[in-house]
Order: sequence, then structure tokens, then C-alpha cells
Amino acid sequence: MRSDLILIGVIGKAHGVRGLVRVHSYADDPATLEEYEALQDEQGRSWSLRWRGADGVAELRDARGNLISDRTAAQALVNTRLYVSRDLLPETEEEEFYHSDLIGMEVWEGTASLGRILMVHDYGGGASLEIEGGLIIPFTRACVPDVDLAARTVRIVRPAEVSGEEGQGVSGRSAERQV
Repeated sequence: MRSDLILIGVIGKAHGVRGLVRVHSYADDPATLEEYEALQDEQGRSWSLRWRGADGVAELRDARGNLISDRTAAQALVNTRLYVSRDLLPETEEEEFYHSDLIGMEVWEGTASLGRILMVHDYGGGASLEIEGGLIIPFTRACVPDVDLAARTVRIVRPAEVSGEEGQGVSGRSAERQV
């Protein structure tokens, strides 16, 4: 699979008998998935979708424009991940990052390299960065004061709860970064 592809949605369960599926969108505005001419899956197949309900129900077409029109075909696509080329996505605002832009960046704490970012987790309570070696750090301005996309590095400051230093709290701004 190409490294410039960004996960934008996942096909869920079939809906009804006419080939409709539920799609979980990772876009800020799910309606934008209709704008992408070719969503790609992990096998390199191209898809387009049209929303058919407010609850994430969509119809799918393959690269030739053939509509997925029965439940069996729709059921075969469950858990298919849909990707879009990174260059088709809008540019980010300041202090806003795509997860894929952060993964692989080198992490520095003072003068020591801690490894690279393996994963960005966000379970609804705010994003966190998983770093090689198992360290997980909140992705806040206080804990990650510097993100240099050009140099592919981030600088971190561990909170007392992570570093084990009693009596030292994290001071300063605690604004949540957007990812």
C-alpha cells in the first residue's frame, strides 16, 4: 500500500438488502467523502460513495461505476478501510496535524532521543502519542511544546505522573492540540 494514503473511513455492516453499507468517517465533515473521486482500499481497489442517510448509510460504486447492489456483496466489504491520497486533503491550520504526519517523527526530551512516534491514539478524551519503548504522552501543548514538521521532530516534557518526579506539576498552557 502507498505511504501517501490517509485512512478516511471504514465500511461497516450492510444496511438492508440493496447493497447499502454503514460507513464510519474519520473526516471532520463526513460529506467530504463524496467529493473524493477515488477512495482506495488496502487491495488497491477504487471506490466512490454517496450518502443515503443521516446515520452514515452510503451506497458504494467500484472503479467502473458499478453499484454494489445486494446485501451479499455489501457484507463482503465489511471492515474495508478507505483511504485518500494525502495531497487531496486540505492543508492543516497552525497547531493542527494529521496523525500520519506525526507517525515516524523522532521524539526528543532535552538532549536525548527517545525514539519515534509509533501511533497516535484518540479515544475521545484527547490525543496521546505512543513512542517506541512503550511511553505514551498526552498530546497537549504542555507535554509536547514543539512540533517541527520540516525536521520531523517533536520535543516533549513529561508530566510528573509519567516522569516519577514528585512535586513537579506541569505548568503553563494546557490547551489540547488538534490532530
